[in-house]
Amino acid sequence: MTAFSILDLAPVPSGSSIGQALHNTIDLARHAERLGYKRYWLAEHHNMPGIASAATSVVIGAVAAATKTIRVGAGGVMLPNHAPLVIAEQFGTLAALYPGRIDLGLGRAPGTDQMTARALRRTLQGDVDSFPQDVMELMRWFDPVVEGQRIAAYPGEGQDVKVWVLGSSTYGAQLAAHLGLPYAFASHFAPGEMMRAIDIYRQTFRPSAALEAPYVMLGYNAFVADSDVEAHKLFSSVQQAFVNLRLNKAGKLPMPVEGYYEGLDGTSKAVVDSALSCAAVGAVDTVRETIKAFVEKTGADELMVTSQIWDPQARVRSLELLAEAVGLGAV
Repeated sequence: MTAFSILDLAPVPSGSSIGQALHNTIDLARHAERLGYKRYWLAEHHNMPGIASAATSVVIGAVAAATKTIRVGAGGVMLPNHAPLVIAEQFGTLAALYPGRIDLGLGRAPGTDQMTARALRRTLQGDVDSFPQDVMELMRWFDPVVEGQRIAAYPGEGQDVKVWVLGSSTYGAQLAAHLGLPYAFASHFAPGEMMRAIDIYRQTFRPSAALEAPYVMLGYNAFVADSDVEAHKLFSSVQQAFVNLRLNKAGKLPMPVEGYYEGLDGTSKAVVDSALSCAAVGAVDTVRETIKAFVEKTGADELMVTSQIWDPQARVRSLELLAEAVGLGAV
């Protein structure tokens, strides 16, 4: 049976503030736990006025503190921005505070532009190419300390942190398969190589101490409302955000606009269609059938749903209706 989880970028709606966006995230996580979603992940992005989760581990700590049972983690930490030891200490701390609940998804991209990446205090040269070595180094910091070891992650060593590889191409699929780790593909914004990446991962997977069989999670957009028309209106906020991003006009999450997609020019429609094709938009029955077809096509073990909705209450309602559509049991 396919599991369902939440990916939250902590969107900052136009007319709102970062502080309010973070409180919205905590509120949504509580609802996700009540509704029976499996995990709740936050994403690392920088220099983005519409995303409040740049200090990802800090926000994860706040979400974990506000919930009791749902798994909480990063989807993901962009490892080129950080020394592996620092991430081991951060997530080792989280695991010590919230044992058995912390996930660490690792991404290869910087999650920002090149100028901002330099401002994050790590050189760009060589960092992306060293991603496999950085992942393996990070995983070693979670191993128990051995005699004679001069450097250790305190906290971190001996902690149960579940490591995932994230990706939007076949590169991450190959790495996850080689290391025997679960794999999360960013089909919610870059679906182009999804099926090829899934095939490569499953065909080349090598069992490990972390995972006996391949496990595929797919990012997925879901916008659910009481009617198809209302759901498509909600969806227009993220459509606007993607068009604005391609025009170098990134900002806060725009208010929804009815009929927005229909009014776009051909180039902008192509941008939206390319980035956001993995989406279920509509009322409960519509979304149920759309998701069923997607799972049958991909064989996904888990869908990580993202819903960048301008109105926080409509976002909560969308999660409630999605839970109804896919048969989650409230706790």
